[in-house]
Amino acid sequence: MRVPKLLFAIAILFFASVATFAQSGRVEGRVTFNTDVPLHTAVVSISAQKLSVRTDTDGKFVIDNVPAGRHAVLVHFEGFADEIKIVEISAGQTVKLDFNLGLVGVREQVTVTAAGTEQSTFDAFQTVTAVGSVAIRERPSTSLGELLEGETGVSKRSFGTGSSRPVIRGFDGDRVLVLSDGIRSGNLGSQSGDHGETADPLAAERIEVVKGPATLLYGSNAIGGVVNVITNDNNQSHEGFRGFVSTLGGTANRERSISGGGEYGFNKWVLRGNMSAQYAGDYNTPLGRIPNSASRATSGSFGAGYYGDKAWMSGSFTSSVRRYGIPFGALFEAHGHGDDLDGATGLMDEGLPEVDEDIDLRLRTYNYRFTGGFKDLSSPFVSGIQYSVDFTNYQHKEIEIEDGEEEVGSIFDNKTFSYRALFEQTKRGRLTGRFGFEGLNRDYQVVGAEQLIDGKVKQNSFSAFALEELNFDRVKFQFGGRVENNRYNAVNPFYRDRNFTGASGAFGVNVGLWKGGAFVTNLSTSLRAPALEELYNNGPHVGTITYEVGNEDLKAERSNGVDFSLRHISDKFRFTGDFFVYGIKNFVYFEYQDEDLDGEVDIDDGLPVAKFEQDNARYYGAEFLAETNITNNISGFVGMDMVRAKLTDKDEFLPRIPPMRFRVGADFRYEGLSVRPELVFASKQDRLAPLETPTEGYGLVNLTGSYTIARQHFAHVFSVSSYNLTDKLYRNHLSYIKNFAPEMGRGVRFGYTVRFF
Repeated sequence: MRVPKLLFAIAILFFASVATFAQSGRVEGRVTFNTDVPLHTAVVSISAQKLSVRTDTDGKFVIDNVPAGRHAVLVHFEGFADEIKIVEISAGQTVKLDFNLGLVGVREQVTVTAAGTEQSTFDAFQTVTAVGSVAIRERPSTSLGELLEGETGVSKRSFGTGSSRPVIRGFDGDRVLVLSDGIRSGNLGSQSGDHGETADPLAAERIEVVKGPATLLYGSNAIGGVVNVITNDNNQSHEGFRGFVSTLGGTANRERSISGGGEYGFNKWVLRGNMSAQYAGDYNTPLGRIPNSASRATSGSFGAGYYGDKAWMSGSFTSSVRRYGIPFGALFEAHGHGDDLDGATGLMDEGLPEVDEDIDLRLRTYNYRFTGGFKDLSSPFVSGIQYSVDFTNYQHKEIEIEDGEEEVGSIFDNKTFSYRALFEQTKRGRLTGRFGFEGLNRDYQVVGAEQLIDGKVKQNSFSAFALEELNFDRVKFQFGGRVENNRYNAVNPFYRDRNFTGASGAFGVNVGLWKGGAFVTNLSTSLRAPALEELYNNGPHVGTITYEVGNEDLKAERSNGVDFSLRHISDKFRFTGDFFVYGIKNFVYFEYQDEDLDGEVDIDDGLPVAKFEQDNARYYGAEFLAETNITNNISGFVGMDMVRAKLTDKDEFLPRIPPMRFRVGADFRYEGLSVRPELVFASKQDRLAPLETPTEGYGLVNLTGSYTIARQHFAHVFSVSSYNLTDKLYRNHLSYIKNFAPEMGRGVRFGYTVRFF
């Protein structure tokens, strides 16, 4: 009797499995470039179902066992724009789906930054912008801020072109977090206008910008947003070689650069490496060349990874060296060089001030990184795990140059060890999510003339977080929280140790309004512990043009905000419109001092004295971007962004808030040729903080073009980018030296890239 029962049980399981399989379908198709060139080893995936395959030599793919329902099918291939198509599949159905990664005006994008997993930017609860590798190499830029300045909602803070850093919706410094492949960069770019970012844009596959608070996944430094420079986000192996070589040259700053990288895959192993070298001279303006604005940079990385069916791991080493000038830095240098500040009170459109001394910064970074993970786990609780361990040894030297002689004035050392683990939950009904923890240990020290902090300070941080999502097809909910602790311990007993613990939380609703349309609302409460520099700095700081006075009594900032987003995407039209309001309690800012009560700001070492103080603040603004395919060969776009920010109790505007901007452009395409004219307009900024000067509005004319020659195993991309064609004299309101140094004048940039795949 036992045998028939066993056979009966096996039969039941067999028919149950057949019935289960019958509830699934299949998606198959082909991925090409420029209509007829097949792309092999392209990744085709349905992220929500953890299904992923690679195309064969003919560009064909098949995804089996796709559950019945509505799915977003993503195609990713390094060096090309990602593409997404929505498919409805029934039980037992085979759906044909072809992708063409040619030059298209309206295209959906993919993000891994917004929610910690791959998804379309349309589905993301936060507004995300992704810049691909082709666009990165077309833009005139020597630093991260320069490269991203044209994106909606993103401006640049600078002390010259070499040090520019992204500003998101008016938030700057320690409120914007810059990541490299999802991991903190470990440099000092946030603390000062003359400190640049070490991330190498020339090695980036794409750059993602998350607008608005991203504190749940990334911590208190992301209270304003996140910039993630992605060099590689694949956790799969591939066979054979693929890579690129790119070279650039520009006229306005005599720029020239070369970069290259490659991957070689065999069995389940992948070896990879990248190298780049860039030089830019003093840049030209309608008033002449800006002295000591030149920069140069070299970087290299190599690594290896093993990618099995269930587990993967990867290790890498990166080294980068940058040197750039601080234009007019000597005018503000301490010890008598900056006693006369009258030149900073008005715009100098008739000429450039003269300096008899230069200041350069030399940045050096060594980074060691180990990442890994597990996928497709059969656990009832966790379906995947990602982890990372990272050590960054950063140093920069401030070099004073007089009569050809160089002298190191100050040395900034920053060593950061960080770790992170992210757990993907096993889907339960309509509930998905991820949770994790991360920590950071930092040693910071300054020696030399600009010794803002006396002795080493250690920072330790630990946090735990969770982000959950409920999907009811037409309506989705996202909610989560984070608890974070930050501790500062100074070796010098003169300083007080500080300890901050707090919670952040968010709740979002994504409502489908019509086919391709959605309305998204996010409520957030975010905590930011004061930065180390805000607590302990004390001394003259050229990078902020102030004599800084830290405040060890600072409390943690609390930001409460709401974001509204209206979105639409179709083959012909794409639109994203956002409105946001953030109220910030205990907002940290510079308050200029007048201790002798003479009605004038105190001056020390030739610089105005400012202390870190706190007050309530409010940020609000709006932005939109609309793109449309007018015909198969013509598309256009129009965009706008604006932000207002002030201290509410004092009714005082905050400094370096970007003016309203408006952009309009078109894309004319024929086969592999693309020509893209663009107009950029900015309004006058006269909402000013104390000691701040206004900037006039301006209009710019830019023109970009590219031509692509594609074959099955390689593609040639020739590009020309001309900017500020009318040679307009204009100034960036977020520049610390805008009164002395206008922005770049007319220029042309030429580029050539060849990709092997």
